[in-house]
Amino acid sequence: MRLSESQPSPPPLPPPAIPDVRVGLHRLDEPIYVTRPFLPPIEEFAAGLKEIWDSRWLTNNGPLLQRFTGQLSRCLGTDNVCLFNNGTLALQLGLQGMGITGEVITTPFTFVATTHALYWNQLTPVFVDIEPDYYTLDPEKVEAAITPRTSAILAVHVFGYPSGLKELADIARRHRLKLIYDAAHAFGVEVGGKSIAHYGDMSMFSFHATKLYHSIEGGMLTFQDAGLKQKLDYLRNFGFKNEVKVVMPGTNAKMNELQALMGMLVLKCLDELIEEGRSTEKVYRERLADVPGIRIPQPLPPRVRYNYGYMPVEVDETEFGMSRDRLYRELKRLNIHARRYFYPLVPDFACYRNIRTRDPLVVARRVAGRILTLPTYHEISEETVERICRYIGELRASAVSEA
Repeated sequence: MRLSESQPSPPPLPPPAIPDVRVGLHRLDEPIYVTRPFLPPIEEFAAGLKEIWDSRWLTNNGPLLQRFTGQLSRCLGTDNVCLFNNGTLALQLGLQGMGITGEVITTPFTFVATTHALYWNQLTPVFVDIEPDYYTLDPEKVEAAITPRTSAILAVHVFGYPSGLKELADIARRHRLKLIYDAAHAFGVEVGGKSIAHYGDMSMFSFHATKLYHSIEGGMLTFQDAGLKQKLDYLRNFGFKNEVKVVMPGTNAKMNELQALMGMLVLKCLDELIEEGRSTEKVYRERLADVPGIRIPQPLPPRVRYNYGYMPVEVDETEFGMSRDRLYRELKRLNIHARRYFYPLVPDFACYRNIRTRDPLVVARRVAGRILTLPTYHEISEETVERICRYIGELRASAVSEA
C-alpha cells in the first residue's frame, strides 16, 4: 500500500550508538564555573557608596583612591605604587614609562594581554620556552635568546607561581636588561617574607574580577625607581601636569572611586581568601593524587607564601585514557566549567603568527595541550570539590573501559 502525502514518513533510523562515558554521572543542577568573584558584605559597600555620593567625587584621584593607595603601600611595604583602571593599561604604560625599546624576551604561555602590551609599545616579543614544573620562563632559554636589540625580560608569574627570581635577576644584571614581571595572578604572594612586588624593576598586578583579589576592574604597578611615579601619574592622566600644562602624550587609565572602594573592602578579607584557597587545593590534591594521568604541580617551597588563586592540572592522554579536550567537554556537559588556560599559545593566535620564533617551544606546546584549570573560588564547598574529583576519576575509568 502506498503512503498518501498526508501520512507522515517513517522515522529515520537512529545513528549508531556512541559509548557515553557519562553513564551514571548526574549533571549538576547549577553550573560550577572555574571562578566566581568574591563580594564583600553589601552593607559595607553601600556605606562606602554613601561617602562617594556625599562627596560627588567619582574619579580623578579622589579620597578613596588615595586611601586605597596608602593601604596597598603598607600591605606591600613600598611607596612605589601606582593604580590604574585595568592591568593591561598598567603594563602598557609601565613599559612606556621605563622607555623599553627593541626586543623583549617573554613567554608564549600567558594571557594574550601580556603580548598586547608589547605590541602597543611597538616592541618585538621574542618567545622562549617555559620550565615544566611551574610553567614560568626557562632562564637558560632566556639567556640564549639575548641579542644586541634586547632591552628587557618580561616574565609572568603564571598561576601565581613565582618565576625564577634569582636566575632572571642575575641574567638581567649581567646583560644590563630591565626585568619586568607580569604578576597579574600573584597578588598576595610572598617570597622570603616579603611581597613578590619587591622583585624585578617593575611588576604589574591585575585586580580584575576573575582574580582572587580584585577591585572589579583595576591594575597596579610597583617599581624600584621612585622617580617613575611622577611619569606614570602623567601617563595615566592625559599627560597633565596641572590645569594648563600637558607635559607628554598620556591616556585615560585612572582608577575610579568605586573600584577603589571595592579594592579596600576585598583587601580586608585577603588572608581569609588565601586560607580558603589553601583548603580547597588540599582537597584537590588528596582526591586526585591516585588518578592516573592527572599531574598537579608540586607544592611550593616553605619560603613561598602562595595565594591559591588557581588549580591547574595536566592531563596525560595516554595514562588518563582521554585527551584534555575531551575531559574538558565531558565536564562541561556535566555543568562543570573548567578552563584550558592558557591555550592556544600566544604565537599561535593569528595576530602574532607572523613573528619569527626561533625557539621550538617544546615544553610550552606540550603544556598548552594538557593544561586544565579546575574550579576554585571563595565559598566553593568541599563537597563540590570532592564531586568534581570523583567525576574526573569516574570519567577516566569509563574511558579506559572503552578502550
